[in-house]
Amino acid sequence: MKFERSNGVLLHPTSLPSKYGIGDFGREAYRFIDFLKRGSQKLWQILPLNPPGFGESPYQSFSAFAGNPLLISIDQLVEEGLLLQEEIPQPPDFNREKVDFQEVKKYKEELFKRAFTRFKKNSTKDYHDFIDENKEWIVDYSLFAALKEHHGGAPWNQWDRGIAFREQEALENYQDLLKEEILYQLFLQYIFEKQWRQLKAYAHQQGVKLVGDLPIFISYDSSDAWVEPHLFELDGDGNPSKMAGVPPDYFSKTGQLWGNPHFNWTKMAEDDYYWWRRRFKKLLELVDIIRIDHFRGFEAYWEIPAGSKTAETGQWVKAPGDQLFTIVKQYLGDLPILVEDLGFITPEVAQLKNKFQFPGMKILQFSFDPKLPKNSKPNGFEKTSVVYTGTHDNDTSLGWFKKVVKDNDVEVLKELEKYYGVRIDMADDEVVWKLIEITMKTSSIFSIFPMQDILCLDTEARMNYPGTIGGDNWRWRYQENQITDSTEKKLSELTLKYNR
Repeated sequence: MKFERSNGVLLHPTSLPSKYGIGDFGREAYRFIDFLKRGSQKLWQILPLNPPGFGESPYQSFSAFAGNPLLISIDQLVEEGLLLQEEIPQPPDFNREKVDFQEVKKYKEELFKRAFTRFKKNSTKDYHDFIDENKEWIVDYSLFAALKEHHGGAPWNQWDRGIAFREQEALENYQDLLKEEILYQLFLQYIFEKQWRQLKAYAHQQGVKLVGDLPIFISYDSSDAWVEPHLFELDGDGNPSKMAGVPPDYFSKTGQLWGNPHFNWTKMAEDDYYWWRRRFKKLLELVDIIRIDHFRGFEAYWEIPAGSKTAETGQWVKAPGDQLFTIVKQYLGDLPILVEDLGFITPEVAQLKNKFQFPGMKILQFSFDPKLPKNSKPNGFEKTSVVYTGTHDNDTSLGWFKKVVKDNDVEVLKELEKYYGVRIDMADDEVVWKLIEITMKTSSIFSIFPMQDILCLDTEARMNYPGTIGGDNWRWRYQENQITDSTEKKLSELTLKYNR
C-alpha cells in the first residue's frame, strides 16, 4: 500500500470542545477539520472509537465493533428533528478542560432516550439496512449492552449463569424482557455511525484522511468474549486464564499487566481468522488507514498466568501473525496499515512488519540519546515509517523537554543543541515548534503531532499514563480559543517547507 508524504494531527474526538462536557461529532469536529485544512494537514489520527469500558479507556472496550454513543452530537439530533431545542435542558457547568464521564453519561442518556422515543415512531429504511448490514455483531452487542444495564454494569460472567453462558431459554427470556432497551441500543449504534460517516465525508471533501486505531486485544468483559468465548483464553467461569501485558520496560519496572485475555489462535485459524477479517473490514468502513496497536503481539506475545499481581511472571509465546496477515490479505487485499512497533522489538517482529510492508512508528522523544544507532535518530528514520513527536502514552513535548532540563540529562541536551538547534534558553513555544519542525524534516512518510504539541501545552495536558487507571487519563480537552491564526499559519508554512 503506497502512502503520500503527509502531516497530520493526533486528537481523539472526546478532546474536542463542546458545551456538552465531551467532544462529539458536532460543529467543533467540522471546525477541527477546517483547521486541519488551513494548516495544510492531510491526516486526522484518532484513538479507538469503540465504547470504553474499565477506566474509560478506549483500549478496554465493551466491543471491537460497536461505537461509543457519548460521541453522538446532541445538536445534530436537533437538526435531524429527533430532539426539539426546547427539550434540551441547560447543560451543567461541565469542566471545559477535562471530561467528567459519569456526569456526561447522565446528561446525554436522558436526551438520547428522548430522541429514541421520537425515532422509533418513524424508523427509516436506512436504519433497517444498517441493522441488516451489521447483523453479525450488532444484535448480539445490543443485547449485551441491554443485559449489562439490567445487571447494574456487572461483568457478563457475574450475570445469572443461564444468560452469562448463553443458554437458549435464557436468551429468549431476556430478549423479550429487554426488548425496548435492545432497540434503544440499536438506535444508538445507527446514529453513531450515521453521524461519523457524515463527518468522514466532510473530511474527504477537505482533503483529510482518517487514521483509526485497532487495539490488538479485547476486554474479557466485552460482547466479543460473551458471544464467542471459544475464541479467547477464558476459564470455565469466563475469566482470563492467560492475561495480556508487556514485560518490564521503559514505562514500568514491573511491566504492564493489562488483564485482557489472549486469543485462542488455534480456534481462530479454523475459519481463516473470520473474526479478524470482520474486524478489519468494519474498521475500514469507518477510517481510511488503520494503526495497529502493540503489533509485536502478532509475532510473539507476553503471556501472564491468571492470578499474577504484576507482569513480571509472564513468558513470550509465539503468535501466528504471518499466517493471519497472509490470509487477511488473500480475502481483503492490501490493507492501509501502520503498526506500533515500539518497545522490545526482535528481528522476527521487524521481519513480519517488513514482509507486509507495514510502516512502523518512531517517537521523537526517544531519539536523542547519542548512544542510539543511526537509524534510531531523526536523520536516519527510514521512509517506511511514521514519526510522532509523541503519542497518547507520552508526555507532551514541552513536558518532556522540561523534564530533560530538570534532570540535567547532559547527553540528550548536548545532542539536541549540537545537531538540532534546540537550546535551553529558548522560549517554551520555540522549543515545541523546533521539535515539530525536526519531525517534519525527517524522511518518514507521515509525521503526526498530538494536538497538545500543536498548542505547545505542558504535562497537565497529557492524555494517558501507561499502566495506571483513573485519574486524568483520557480526560483532556482543548478549548476553541486555543487555536489561533498564528498557529495555523506556522503549521501550514512548515508543512509546505518540508513538502508534506
